[in-house]
Amino acid sequence: MRPGTRLLLLLGILVALSTVLIVIRVLGLSSLEFWLSTAWWVMFLFLVVSAVIDWKISARQLDGLNAVRLTPASLALGVDNKIILQITNQLDRPVRLIATDDFPEEVTATHLPRQIEVPVKGEAAMEYSVHPVKRGEALFGYIRLRIHSRLGLWQFLLLRGQNQRVKIYPNFRSIAQYKTLGLHRHIRQIGIHVMQRRGQGMNFHQLREFREGDSLNQVDWNATARMRKPIAREYQDERDQDIVFLLDCGRRMHNKEGELSYFDHVLNAFLLTSFVALHQGDAVGLMTFAGNDRWLSPVKGQNSINTLLNQVYDLHSSTTTSDFAEAAQRLMNAHKKRSLVIMITNLHDEDAEDLKACIRLLSKRHLIIVANLREPFLQDMLHQDVSHFDSALSYSGAVDFVSKRHRLLEGLRKQGVLIADALPQQLHVSLINEYLALKRRGQI
Repeated sequence: MRPGTRLLLLLGILVALSTVLIVIRVLGLSSLEFWLSTAWWVMFLFLVVSAVIDWKISARQLDGLNAVRLTPASLALGVDNKIILQITNQLDRPVRLIATDDFPEEVTATHLPRQIEVPVKGEAAMEYSVHPVKRGEALFGYIRLRIHSRLGLWQFLLLRGQNQRVKIYPNFRSIAQYKTLGLHRHIRQIGIHVMQRRGQGMNFHQLREFREGDSLNQVDWNATARMRKPIAREYQDERDQDIVFLLDCGRRMHNKEGELSYFDHVLNAFLLTSFVALHQGDAVGLMTFAGNDRWLSPVKGQNSINTLLNQVYDLHSSTTTSDFAEAAQRLMNAHKKRSLVIMITNLHDEDAEDLKACIRLLSKRHLIIVANLREPFLQDMLHQDVSHFDSALSYSGAVDFVSKRHRLLEGLRKQGVLIADALPQQLHVSLINEYLALKRRGQI
């Protein structure tokens, strides 16, 4: 509670009268002093009584104001999300108040605070927008309502609602678009080459639900009639594979492209590629290294994308230097089955020896894709005009760096490693194309 504008105005008038009284006493105008002094005391007593009554009556009625926050079940990083504050008024008078929300530091908010009028015995809703800037668990605090007392002499701050935890996931809106538009239609729209699915062999294996992309020749019409849903034949050459993502959480993933870090782009590529792989019937697992060590055994089924989301939503890059050989040894110990290992990292030429040792170890059992993030600022340097000495030095340094990394990637290709080299925002396209190419060639 704090004094309202009206109370401060009346107190200002009292102070002004006090100043006049002091001047009159100095001048010796005793006749005016009596009347002004009487007026001052009358006004003072009136103000005290009014303030106490206003406070007592208004304080008892404050329980008639309540507020509830309506939030999505989860928020998506880098996407505007709507939050609704629903305010209920049980008082016998309309209420004009200022409402705001105690939003977490993981988001930015617009259109707060707001003034809103709530009718008698009614409710009103106000909407504001939050823009998540950091993944993880975010804590919303109390809803704050600032309201004037009945006579406007006091201003009360009410804390309503309750603390509310919300998870901020990587941007899963793209996955939702896959589901809405259909997998094959959407991946064509973003530049991914659709490959023919497996399952066209001659050795019958089992019946299963018809999947998008299956041939009509695979439909078992008798089973479809019995089950009242499309059923397809699966043949022996359709062996579901394990795909294990090896995610680098090291210090190079701190760099930003737009408002997202490199690591945010890595997670987006991981989730979108995982969604496609799960849709194809493969199992997807995860191992992280360089400061954040997590392991998830491969999981199957299209609904397993939720398991993957919950595994990585609060995962962040660290300040640790990446140790590729140590990560490879951990993976070899944790997963014995032959799999497709997709390592997503940001390579520099000084990684050559450590990376070669990692590849030699992993290739004993697994097929490997190295997905490398290409830095946008280096590409910009290569296309800038060289107009002075400093720009010439920058250009030469960028050319030297890119050339060394190109030689490193070519060396990996000669070792039989598949390479997906792309800018952060295009990594998912390159990675899914590489995965689907392997499916078409029957290598997985």
